[in-house]
Formats: sequence, C-alpha cells, structure tokens
Amino acid sequence: MSEPWSTILTLVAGVATGVLSGMFGVGGAVVSTPAIRALGATPLEAVGSTLPSIVPSAVSGSLRYRREGPIVGRVARWTLAAGLAATVGGALLAGTVPGGGHLLMLITAALLAFTAYRLGAAPRSAPAREPAPAAIDFEDPVGDLATPPVDIARAHDPEPDRSSPAARRDEVWRLGLIGLAAGGVSGLLGIGGGVLLVPAFASWVRLTVKESVATSLLCVGALAIPGMITHAVLGNIDWAFAIPLAIAVIPGAQLGAHLAIRSSERGLRLTVAIGLGSIAIVYGVGEIVALVV
Repeated sequence: MSEPWSTILTLVAGVATGVLSGMFGVGGAVVSTPAIRALGATPLEAVGSTLPSIVPSAVSGSLRYRREGPIVGRVARWTLAAGLAATVGGALLAGTVPGGGHLLMLITAALLAFTAYRLGAAPRSAPAREPAPAAIDFEDPVGDLATPPVDIARAHDPEPDRSSPAARRDEVWRLGLIGLAAGGVSGLLGIGGGVLLVPAFASWVRLTVKESVATSLLCVGALAIPGMITHAVLGNIDWAFAIPLAIAVIPGAQLGAHLAIRSSERGLRLTVAIGLGSIAIVYGVGEIVALVV
C-alpha cells in the first residue's frame, strides 16, 4: 500500500479510535491496534504505536465529561496512585512474551470479550436516592399478582446517571488493586487499561456506567504516559502510525463523549457490550489465523 493511502487510513482509524475512547472510556486502542496491524505494523509496533494517541484522546474526552460532572475524583486518584508504576512493568514485559506479539493480541481480544460480557450482564448501579414509586393504574381481577405493584414500578425506572457516595465501594485497597491490574494491562498490551477499568468501576466500585466511562477515560490518559515512554525507549513505536493517530483522535473523542452523555444509562451499557464483543471476535479470529498461517 502506498504511503499516502496508509496515512489516510490511519487518520480514519484515529477518528474511530477517538469516538470509541470518548464513548466507552477504553482508550480506543482496541480499534487502532488491529487497524495498524492490517496496515503493516508488526505486533509489537501495534502495541507501542497506539499509546501516543491515547493521551490526546483521553484529554479531549475528559474535558468534555468534566463540564457535565460524571468524573469521580477520589476513584481516579487512588486508581492512578497504584497504576502508574505498574504500566512501566507491563511495558518491560511486552517484549518477553512468546509468540512474536501475536499472543499479546489474543490476550487483548480475550479482555475485550470479558469486558463486553461484564458490562452486558452488570447489575444496575445504586441510585443516588430512592424515589417513591409512582402509582400504577391497573386491575388485578384475581388478586394474586406474582409481582407486587411497587416492584413493577421499579422495574421500569430509568437507571441513574449518578451513584450515591454512600453506596460506592471505593476503599483504597480496592481501587489500588484495580489500578495495578489496569496499569499492567496498559503497559503490556498498549490499550490504555479501560477494558478493565470500566467493568471494575461499574460492578466492583458500583459507579454508574456514565461515571465509570468518564472516570476510566481520565485514568486511561494518565496510565498511557509511562507506558508510552517505555515503549519509545524500547523502539516499539512507529511514528508514521503514531502521529496521524494522535491527531485524528482529538475530534473523535469529543464526538464520542458527546454521544455518551446524551445516551441513556442502559442503552450506553448495551452499546458498549455489543461493540466491544464484536471487535473481540473479529480481532481474535484474525490473530488466530495469523498464528496458524
């Protein structure tokens, strides 16, 4: 493929990366990594070259979320306190994993599939307050409804955009474990760590999905910096891919954050789950074929 076409397609991948990052809080490398692999990057270059684009993408999306308020500062601070050092360790391990980088790509696909499952099956986040159930006007001719009227009302309540601070599980040790895992994944796979942060925040810390996405995106940008520096020193970044990606993600992240803010909580979770699950299947099959062939 000619260099101009490669650059154009990399820019397109960058916009898609930004939209995914801003909307789902996952760094976006789940799109850009397989994209630049298809455009000729080696597996290790595909891991390292996406990291420079994660930072502007995360900053752009986080600024949009900051105006709306769903970023939970305490969760972000303690997650990053443990995760930043772990990214360097993960980046140093990337070159020691057997399989010429293909095994790293398969691990990435598995994490995407896990994220899709966890988000699709996640229970509702705890609401900020318990609203009084609205009266439901219906007749019960036999008087033996299996589901009480109050439960019927709650079943149709929209999911909240904000979690209750009292209901959050935001102990320091819990956030530290999440940060260590996400930081290691970020450095090892070059994907920002959001594939772990979003489901962990939503199900283990009990943030809402919007809070999980926004807080994850802030963490993803910070976690990418030490990993990016380490991969650059190791020579794993091809700047012909990295620079166009870093430019194109900025408008894409703004658009993705806007779409996420305007989406319903339940609709956003299902969209995230379906999108990431589809990418995981395509991604995993492609790497298995590459290993076998």
